[in-house]
Amino acid sequence: MGQLQANAESMRPQRRAFWMRQLHQWHWISSALCLVGLLLFALTGITLNHARQIEATPRVTHRNLVLPTELRVAVDGDDARKAALPTAVAAWLDDQLQAHAAGRVAEWSVDEVYLSLPRPGGDGWLSIDRASGAVEYELTRRGAIAYLNDLHKGRNAGAAWSWFLDVFALACLVFAITGLFLLKLHAARRTSTWPLVSLGLVLPVVLALIFIH
Repeated sequence: MGQLQANAESMRPQRRAFWMRQLHQWHWISSALCLVGLLLFALTGITLNHARQIEATPRVTHRNLVLPTELRVAVDGDDARKAALPTAVAAWLDDQLQAHAAGRVAEWSVDEVYLSLPRPGGDGWLSIDRASGAVEYELTRRGAIAYLNDLHKGRNAGAAWSWFLDVFALACLVFAITGLFLLKLHAARRTSTWPLVSLGLVLPVVLALIFIH
């Protein structure tokens, strides 16, 4: 019995060393993956929190074009529906306006085709007169800060950015959880560990209860 207890006691430092290595490895890998993202989200957290104080001057671009004769047939008619623009029409618009119209759902009415073109840091739209083929296009840009703020919120940024946000959030979770376990392993030699962790939990709760109604 004494021998088994001695063996268990001798294995304890080895298990601790193993988990310490694992936690440190996952902690630095996750921190490397989410470092730039954390800097971006911390910066845009400040700019979003002070959005009213940060003024932006929108820049509006307005253009008028006419569809080539061979493309007008593709939008002619008087049926009302919601559907993407024909491939050839979307390709021509993207070439002429860099509008990124391909694959987006447009609203087809009797007189026109209307396509909303929201994007991070701005907005846009275009309309096509179904009888004449006249194209009206407008693009609004609100600047770099608005662009980064919209990336922070995942607003109109597309599927690829949405996937990035999911992966980034997962890396942040790994970073935080491994950090918590590392705090636990080092807490015996750092008496301020748990008071600081508790402060980080209690402070936002108290602020929310007292000042947010």
